[in-house]
Amino acid sequence: MSSALSREAEPKIRIESVSYAYGGEQALKSISLDVPAQAITVLFGPAGGGKTTLLRLINRLNDLVEGTQMSGRILLDGQDIYGPGIDVSGLRRRVGMVFALPLPLPGTVRDNVLYGPRLAGERDPIRLEEILRRSLSQAALWDEVKDRLDHPANRLSGGQQQRLCIARSLALEPEVLLLDEPTSGLDPISTGKVEESLHGLKQNYTIVAVPHSVQQAARIADYAAFMLMGELVEHGRGSEMFTAPRERRTDDYITGRFG
Repeated sequence: MSSALSREAEPKIRIESVSYAYGGEQALKSISLDVPAQAITVLFGPAGGGKTTLLRLINRLNDLVEGTQMSGRILLDGQDIYGPGIDVSGLRRRVGMVFALPLPLPGTVRDNVLYGPRLAGERDPIRLEEILRRSLSQAALWDEVKDRLDHPANRLSGGQQQRLCIARSLALEPEVLLLDEPTSGLDPISTGKVEESLHGLKQNYTIVAVPHSVQQAARIADYAAFMLMGELVEHGRGSEMFTAPRERRTDDYITGRFG
């Protein structure tokens, strides 16, 4: 199925009939989905549905996985990201990804946030300080760590470490932020802070998230896509998907009758 979720503007990401297989197993089956800019789109459904696989394809993290076959197209601002001549490193700067397990780099809070900009050649101390404060503020972490910028990052709490990983991605000023169950190991208070930061981030970024629960999906989704066994069952506005889904399978999953 394919339908534009936002008719006012072209989608930031357009997924056209994408199928993907590895090891003889069909992970995605002809997925078509438009991802609107400056909004949170959630991919939800039972484990093994292809959600993380689709996220990884959007910034080409599966490029080095052997024995895979992909068909279809993924467009970013109308450009095929698997087309000839695509700068994959440049793509990954535009499309950042945060994983379920927070993995701060060795070193301080400051070192973590500024790792990417320094690697990209930024040396201006004033500019680096601006990036540091902006990224931590956008990740709703500045107030908690502004007096501990030169302390080891691994001393932060789990929730703070996850927001630090978000800040690290934001430091490179991506256009798209991919989040794979970013609060799966966090307590409710930390989860709430991460969700709150996401609502602020969507003002400037396009966010695609795999939430860790249906409840979280309903809380954060502007748009939602229900995936089941590699298929896209339905997608639409979050406010409608979680209150009046069109498909019986979606309703059964949301209400806990299977999953």
